[in-house]
Amino acid sequence: MDNTVETSPAGSGMATVVLVEDHPIVREGIRAFLTQTTKHTVVAECGDGATALELVKEHRPDVLIADLRMPGLDGLEVTRRVHKDYPNTAVVVLSMYSSDSYVSRAFRNGALGYVLKNSDIKELNDAIASALIGKRFLSKGLASRVHREPILADRYELLTAREREVLQLVGEGMSATEISQKLTISTRTVEKHRSNIMKKLEVKNHADMIRFALQRGLIPLDIEGDLTSS
Repeated sequence: MDNTVETSPAGSGMATVVLVEDHPIVREGIRAFLTQTTKHTVVAECGDGATALELVKEHRPDVLIADLRMPGLDGLEVTRRVHKDYPNTAVVVLSMYSSDSYVSRAFRNGALGYVLKNSDIKELNDAIASALIGKRFLSKGLASRVHREPILADRYELLTAREREVLQLVGEGMSATEISQKLTISTRTVEKHRSNIMKKLEVKNHADMIRFALQRGLIPLDIEGDLTSS
C-alpha cells in the first residue's frame, strides 16, 4: 500500500521538509508539530527509504527528516545517498537508538542532525535550524559525544549501493526470489550480489551475513532469534 502523503506548500515557510517515518502515528505527530508550531512546510511524507529518495528527487526539500529503522532501505543508507546526490538537502536523523555506532555512522554518512525520539519535540526544530545553516546538532542526551571521533570505516564501506540493499533484505529474511522481485532483478543477479557481499565482508555463509547485518545495525536486534534460526 502506498503510504506517501503529499501536501501543498502553504505560505513561505522557513524550510521545506520531507518527512520519513514508518509509524503513521509518530509521523502524524511530527507533521502536526512542524505545521502548527513552526514555520516549516512539510511538502511530502512517507514510511520507507526507497520512496524517500523519490520524494527528495521530486521536491528537492531544504530538509529531510529520516527515521533510521525503515523497511527496504534504512535511514543510514538514505542519508548517504541524499548527501551524495542532493547536497542542498540537509538530513536530520530521528531515531530511538543512542549508541555511538549509530550516531557516528549517521554523521559520517552526511547527516547534520541526530535527534532521539524520546527528546523534547522542540529539539527537532532546533536540529532543523542548525541544519539549515550547515551546523551539526545532537540531542542533549548525546551532546557529550559531539567531539568524539567517528568510528573507522569498516568492510561495509566496500559494498556498492545495490549490494547494501541486498544485504539489508537478506537480513530481513527475504529469499533470493523475493529479493529479485522487490528489486526487479534476476535471481541469478541476486546470487551474484550475495556472493560479492560475502567476499567483501569476509563471511562464509548466509547466517554470517545476517549476523553482520545485525551487528552493523541494519536490522533490529529483537528479531535476531527468528532470523538466525530460519
